[in-house]
Amino acid sequence: MKPPRLAFSTFAWILFAYLVLVILWGAWVRISGSGAGCGSHWPLCNGAVVPMSPTLETLTELVHRVTSTLSGLLIIAMLVWAFRRFPKGHGARLGSVLALVFVIIEGLLGAGLVVFELVGNNESAVRAVYLPLHLANTFVLLGVTAYTALTGQNIRPTLRSQGSLPLLVGGGLLLTLLVGMSGAIAALGDTLYPAHSLESALRHDFDAAAPLLIQLRVLHPTLAIASAVYLVFLGVLLSAQRSTPAVKVWSKALYLAIALQIAAGIANVALLAPGWLQIVHLLLACLMWLCTVMLCLHALDHRLVSPRLGLAGAQVGHD
Repeated sequence: MKPPRLAFSTFAWILFAYLVLVILWGAWVRISGSGAGCGSHWPLCNGAVVPMSPTLETLTELVHRVTSTLSGLLIIAMLVWAFRRFPKGHGARLGSVLALVFVIIEGLLGAGLVVFELVGNNESAVRAVYLPLHLANTFVLLGVTAYTALTGQNIRPTLRSQGSLPLLVGGGLLLTLLVGMSGAIAALGDTLYPAHSLESALRHDFDAAAPLLIQLRVLHPTLAIASAVYLVFLGVLLSAQRSTPAVKVWSKALYLAIALQIAAGIANVALLAPGWLQIVHLLLACLMWLCTVMLCLHALDHRLVSPRLGLAGAQVGHD
């Protein structure tokens, strides 16, 4: 039988994995053009609780709604468990509350996509702004879930007496978030304006007369390169200055995730963004975000507190 803390943490990590699956299915809803599968009705589907003779698009959208609702219920269960298991002020309580807040926002954003018809072939600037915000909220939800799982193992990140470290890790998190948001814009452009050849795709990217979503696609590789350079720098710095087993493991995992993500990005462009590769690219983005979050949280462990980044603190052997 697992100790209570380990059982809670295991549940939180399973929830994290489940959330990633929900996110990937949500991407498939966009790729398959199933976002309007229930019309502009929410929470009903085409005006009914259970639509009769549903199309494949309707079933695809319904699965996403059901799995998203289940994620909210699981987060409520995690919240109740955290408040029953941990004392007031514990990080697991804070993380669970934040997870509930962001999953509610996630549900409202998803409902907004349907109600305001920001799905299917909608090419509006509103959708171009809305989807990156949706992605950002999704990543924050994943981040606070990972935080909850980690603090459930009695690892307590802190911002106090950490010198410039919070700014350094905050920069890494922000850059990774911006890369994901720009990726949402690029993916939408690929869905709405599929290219027929690599040459035409590259030409349209720099065509002043091309749709705004096409012109914005160049932001993604630019931010991705800048982010990769910064994250590698951050990983090397933290491995040297906060040289614990956990920091070393997560920095190496981050390097691997960056390499795989760059390879997937190049393949995505070369193969003209097939649906399956967009899903793989998004999965790697989620894993890269996880590695970044975990590296930053472990580097901020309260047992490594020092007034300057240059003081490594105790050699803590957790993972």
